[in-house]
Amino acid sequence: MSRQVQGYLYLAAAMVMVGSTVIASKLIASGLPPFTATALRFAIALPFFLALMRLAGTPWPKPGRRDWVLLILQAGAGSVGYTTLLISGLRLTSAASAGLIIGTLPVVSAAIAILVLGERPHRFLLMAIALATVGVLSITFQSGGGHSLLGNALIFAAVVCEGLFILLNKRLHVDVAPLALSALMTGLGLTVSIMPALLFEAPWTIEAGGAALAAVGYYALVPTVGGFVLWYAGSARVSGAEASLFTALAPVSAVFFAVVLLGEPVSAAQIFGIGCVLVAVVGLGLTRKSDSAIASANLVPER
Repeated sequence: MSRQVQGYLYLAAAMVMVGSTVIASKLIASGLPPFTATALRFAIALPFFLALMRLAGTPWPKPGRRDWVLLILQAGAGSVGYTTLLISGLRLTSAASAGLIIGTLPVVSAAIAILVLGERPHRFLLMAIALATVGVLSITFQSGGGHSLLGNALIFAAVVCEGLFILLNKRLHVDVAPLALSALMTGLGLTVSIMPALLFEAPWTIEAGGAALAAVGYYALVPTVGGFVLWYAGSARVSGAEASLFTALAPVSAVFFAVVLLGEPVSAAQIFGIGCVLVAVVGLGLTRKSDSAIASANLVPER
């Protein structure tokens, strides 16, 4: 098997894991409050990231005061904000709809870069944004079938949080190795999420079901840690543009798992929406240079 084919397989597996986080979050939402679940996820994942750093000989970063502020904001937005909003939204909407909305992350990240950083948009990027918007709107205003306008809005807010995570990462003055950044985000995410969990959710009084706890453990170890390892193993073997195309597998796998594992129905509007999102993501990947593709996509498995 060639090195390139190995990379494709690793990337595909990583994105399937990302799609499965929607199902895990749906199960978590039925048994645990969002901040408690988020803190537990990071508490499980952190020792594994620290062990990986030790095995790889990755040095601990030494950011300055300004970068520490940015890192804390990253953890609050991309780590805690994303996870808590995702779990909260999935209390109200279907996993299939959530998977479709989450699939817009590369396009949303590009849109945020245009609005906040003033980056000059390519015409194909504007077309991708328009297509992704049509895809999301096609399912956002559905009624019935487990769909909720508020739930869909919370999922989209989670995507915006992850987009802000990527934007803040571009503003760091010091280069932080991907593994060290994941460990940092996990540790800071635990710190940020544990306080509201203790203050507002009283986790010691919660009688969580086995399915919710198992889903937290799965989320922490398989998509968070395992997805990180697979994504970077894959992206080291292929170009950035090729790697970015694999992000389209995340919404597809999320919808597939929602149908197969949760028995959710898929409407014509959802099929149309996921088609728009897939075309948008693939088109975006085809028009990007390698470095910008990785910058917008390489944090996806950590979600």
